[in-house]
Parts: sequence; structure tokens; C-alpha cells
Amino acid sequence: MINLNNYTREFSTNLKLAYPVIVGMLGHTVVQLIDNIMVGQLGPAELAAVSLGNSFIFVAMSLGIGFSTAITPMIAEAFGANNHKKVRYVFVHGLIICFGLGLLLAILVLWAQPLSSQMGQPTEVVILAMPYIFWVALSLVPLVGFQGLRQFAEGLFQTRLAMFATLLGNLINVILNYLLIFGLYGFPELGVEGAALGTLISRWAMVLFMVINVKNKISFRRYNRKLFRVRLNKSIFNRIFSLGLPSALQMFFEVTFFTSAIWMSGLLGKNPQAANQIALNLTSMTYMVALGLGVTAMIRVGNQKGKGNIVDLRRLAISNFLLIVLLSFLFCLIFISTHQHLPWLYLDANNQDISNDVYEVVEIASNLILIASFFQIADGIQAVVLGALRGLQDVKIPAFLIFISYGTIGFPISYLLGLKTDWGASGIWMGLLIGLTLSAFLLVLRFQYLSKKLVSQMNF
Repeated sequence: MINLNNYTREFSTNLKLAYPVIVGMLGHTVVQLIDNIMVGQLGPAELAAVSLGNSFIFVAMSLGIGFSTAITPMIAEAFGANNHKKVRYVFVHGLIICFGLGLLLAILVLWAQPLSSQMGQPTEVVILAMPYIFWVALSLVPLVGFQGLRQFAEGLFQTRLAMFATLLGNLINVILNYLLIFGLYGFPELGVEGAALGTLISRWAMVLFMVINVKNKISFRRYNRKLFRVRLNKSIFNRIFSLGLPSALQMFFEVTFFTSAIWMSGLLGKNPQAANQIALNLTSMTYMVALGLGVTAMIRVGNQKGKGNIVDLRRLAISNFLLIVLLSFLFCLIFISTHQHLPWLYLDANNQDISNDVYEVVEIASNLILIASFFQIADGIQAVVLGALRGLQDVKIPAFLIFISYGTIGFPISYLLGLKTDWGASGIWMGLLIGLTLSAFLLVLRFQYLSKKLVSQMNF
């Protein structure tokens, strides 16, 4: 008989590690919420422009952040094995890759920027989106660099540092956006472009905060000495790339899956696109909780792998799975009970010039939020299981499973139901629901197979 106490007693430790990650990520999403609310006051076209602009940025971000996730399990494993030299070497090589990749991704987004005018999107939306894309593309350099610093700290169980950095960046972002979007207190009124400039400046502030703390914090001193004297090692670069590329592809497939919903919504018009942005922003906030627990699973599994303790590795992973199931049920109930009210957070009902558009956006968004309530559990499970698999440094097979779920099943269903039937935006999100559910199921099977295999090998 299964003793649930073996798993539930780890809930407090899991949450202790996860909450700084959740707060940091949630803070970032809340800033997006506030940005969307500010931009939404300008009108549905402006909100749709941010949505279109972010669709390019999110795809690039997925590759950068995905690559950076290779750093944490390598750091956690080396830390668990008390190999402090390896920790320092992974840190240096990881930073080089992250800042270099951030620059490359920024260049690629700027190069691809003109594509926004050739995607069948509303002309008004494209014109507003172009300057937004330019400035946010430049912010990819500090964002991916910050991720390198973050993954290093989290691999050492220092999860609060990135939280404080993110909260600082969020505060700067909100203040600057408020001033630059509306042109207050002598600042220029830049509208959508102002939101992008606030993002760029805040992300460099986050990097500066991390650099100062990693340099001065006592717990990092054995790792930050003589960094420029570390001899670059091809094998470490290769290991980071071998783990980072599949992880990047995993995140790329997922983000592209949701980004396709933005593009398909845009083909339906600016109002479905604005509604999609509202629903996507709200679900992103609950997803941050799952990502936080996913990071916890990755850290704890990677650490136990370094110690060679496979039984505890499996137990700690399952404890995170159970915790996210419980939390996801709660989120599901909240979305169901509030789906008709939440869209009004983003839109101004008193603007008579666009009142018809506003009410249409609210109606569509309410339906999308209701659908989203049902994929909370699947979305949560797949995020946490992915974290555990990354802790095991198993990334290639999960990437393939995600591609199958999203690319060959979820996306075709979204396309057919959304663009070829009367379901519209709701049909697009039904495809998201099916793809996420299949992904969660397959990833759970993968973890069960791999962890049981490791346990059986240990018993020989």
C-alpha cells in the first residue's frame, strides 16, 4: 500500500524552494498583466499589437531560456557530488553561451521583424507592433544573460536571488511603462513603444543586480574567483549544448504552439486576437506556479542524481507531481467561477468609441478562459514532469514527445477547429487543451519508465 506521507511530507520543502521561483516568475507575468491593462486602455488594436509583437519575442525567448536550463541540472549534480571546480567551470561556460545566444536571437528577431506585415494580420495592428518588436528584441541580450546567472544560482539551491532581481526589474518596468505609455511627468507619450522601452531598461537592471550579488555574496565566493582565468573546455560546451538544444526545442515547440494561437486569432480579426492575449496572460500566471515546482523538481532530482540516491530521487519527484495536481485543481475551480469577470480587468467599458469591440472581446475571452480552466491540470503536470526529466538530464525523448503532442496533434486540431469551423478562437484553444493533455500523459509515462529503470539497475 502506498504511504502518501512519504510524499506529502516533502511539500513544505518543495514550496520553500519553489516559492522564490514562483514569485519571481509570477512577478514577471503580473507585470505583463499590468502592461496589458495599461495598453488595453489605449484600445483593442494596441493590445493586439503587443500580442503580435510578443509572439515573435516569445519564440526567441523559448530558445534562449530553454538553452539556459541545461545549466541548473549540471550545477546541481556537481554540487551534490561536492565537485566545486566543475560548478565554476559550468558557470563560466554557461554565461558565455547565454549572453552570446541572447545577442544572436536579438539579431534574428530584428531580421525577421518585416515578416509581421506578411502574415495576414490587421494592418493597424502591424504598424503599432513594429517599433515594439524592435526594442523588446534588444532586451533579449540581458534577458538570456540573466537566465544564465539565474540557473547558476538555482543549481546551488539559491532560489531567492533571482526572485529579488525579478521583483526589482518588475518595479522599474511598471514605473517606466506608466510614464512612457501615457507621457506623464514630462516623459514623452510613446504608447505601445513606451512599454517596450520599459522592458529593455528593466532587464538590464536585473542583470546588474545578479552580477553584484554573485560577486559579493559569501555562498558564491568559491565559484566567482578568477573567472577570467578559467580555461575554456570544449567538452563542457558540448555537454551544455547536448542538454540545452533539446531543452530549447522542448520550450520552442510549446511556445510556438501557443504563439500559433496568437497568429491564428489574428487571422480571425483584432478582437479575437485581443481576447486571446487576455486568456493567455491569465493562464500564464497559473503556469508560473507549475514552472516554479518544475525548477524545484529539477534541482532536487539533479542533486540526488549527483549523490547516487535514486530511490529518494523518485520519491522527491513524485511529491512535486502530487503537489501540482492539488494546486492545479484549485486554479481550475477559480477560472470556472470567474471566467465572465476576469476579462474586464483589461478593458475600459466606458470608452464609447470602441464599446462594441470591447464587449465582443470580453465575450470571446470568457469562453477561452473557461476552456483554459480545464487544461490547468495537464499544463501543470507536464511542466513539473519536464523539470524532473531535466534533473535526470533526459531531454531528447521528452523533446520528441512534446513535438508529437503539439506539432502533429494539437496544432492541426487548433487550425481545423479555429479556422475551418464556426468555433473560431474557442476552437483554437480546444486544440491547445488536447495537445497539453497528451503531452502530460506521455511525459508521465517517460518518467515512470526511466526512474523505475534506474531503481532496478541500482538493485543489481
